[in-house]
Amino acid sequence: MESSTRVKVLTALMVFLASFPAVAQNEQLDLPDMGASSDVILSRAQEEEYAKMLVRQMRAYEVLIEDPLISAYFEDMGFRLASHSDRPDKSFTFVVLDPDIVNAFAAPGGVIALFTGLILAADDQNEVAGVLAHEIAHVTQQHLYRALEKQKAMTIPIALAMLAIAVAGGGDGEAIQGAIAAGQAASAQTAINYTRQNEYEADRIGISTLSRAGYDPVGMAEFFEKMGRINRSMGEGPPEFLRTHPVSVSRIAEAENRAAKMPEPETDDGRDFYLIQARLRVITNKSMDDVLDWFEHRKGRADITDAEADAIDYGRAIALQKKAENDEARRLLMNLAERQPHIAYDLQLAELDLDAGDDAGAIDRLTGLYDTFPGNNTISLHYAEALLKNQDPEQAQAAAVILRQQLLTHPDDPRLYELYGRSSNISGDRIRAKEAIAESYYLRGGVHEAAMQLQELTREDDLDYYQRSRITARINELRLELAEMGLEETEE
Repeated sequence: MESSTRVKVLTALMVFLASFPAVAQNEQLDLPDMGASSDVILSRAQEEEYAKMLVRQMRAYEVLIEDPLISAYFEDMGFRLASHSDRPDKSFTFVVLDPDIVNAFAAPGGVIALFTGLILAADDQNEVAGVLAHEIAHVTQQHLYRALEKQKAMTIPIALAMLAIAVAGGGDGEAIQGAIAAGQAASAQTAINYTRQNEYEADRIGISTLSRAGYDPVGMAEFFEKMGRINRSMGEGPPEFLRTHPVSVSRIAEAENRAAKMPEPETDDGRDFYLIQARLRVITNKSMDDVLDWFEHRKGRADITDAEADAIDYGRAIALQKKAENDEARRLLMNLAERQPHIAYDLQLAELDLDAGDDAGAIDRLTGLYDTFPGNNTISLHYAEALLKNQDPEQAQAAAVILRQQLLTHPDDPRLYELYGRSSNISGDRIRAKEAIAESYYLRGGVHEAAMQLQELTREDDLDYYQRSRITARINELRLELAEMGLEETEE
């Protein structure tokens, strides 16, 4: 399937998931017994497996933003909110999707997704946090589960398996659209009856979560108001957020009133958010001239804060580097780092060092960062890449140590496996290299490709008993997964 078609398919799938209806809850905020609906439809293990499957499908269709700085920021925001929700023990996965759509959704298994368009439309961190808190509440209140339990005609596993198999199997657009239409038709009546009440409930709980997590609770109402303004200015129809999260005047008013009753938190200047937003704007824009024009226009506004101004210069530096105007990019970054040091500036300066052929300078800079923040995944990734650039076996061994440590805490990151595969290959561990590459295939949705890679590896004559046992066990796991997907793993 072509890239544009993939985006449309995944977008349709996300809108479908975001529009799942839910049954009405009473006015109290007490959470329902977790032994009820969710356990009947999906066990905790099934939820976790579904979440992993959905993320793998997003990767396979190349709609997932995998920039480590961006991913880490919104993961941190999401987990900060989740830890202050009514279900801090619940499993969540937070992702950012590439399509330029103003929307967000919650899916079974605790997957919460923000579309790029929503993040870029926000004025500050509180607005995005408000959307995340709202989606987290949909999960903790089991809205998806209760809707599907009431329908009886379609369970989550059936609905999602139908769509996932259609997408994974490369089905044509009409077939996938038909599957989505069937799912929407099955839930249409319940959607009419219950969506509004669930949206109100998610607002109430989300605003409370926002306040407890230290974000300004007015952020949710402010974003709703913004969506209303965008809606009034768009002749072709409302943004996706309003289609899947209908916002009325009374809903905005209630959100504002509830937020006004919350304690006013001490919030920071939002510098981290503005930096990440600027970075996202650059990496998702095809024209660096256009994005530089946008930054220039934005910087000319009278109401801009110091944090926003710094983020604009950071975004300009990234865009200029992409245009190979490295001297000006370095000047901007050095000025920023002197005013107020930040990891983002140092990482970008290290990239400039590598572009300029100053590998030793980049490694020195990254070594200092790694020693200061030894558990930071983003720094570890950049450091490992720099160590691998010259394909030196000793530096590759050092990179492998760094990557193994990160894989203990980030076992579902394909980029870590790809780099670990490279480091193992350069340092002479051919078996580990092929195993790592197989895992990277798997995490990008290539279950069959991973199985074939490992099957080929079993033909090696120099495998010892432990290597062969480990590889064979993994092949059997992959074959079982293929069978559950209705596919068969075949040997070439």
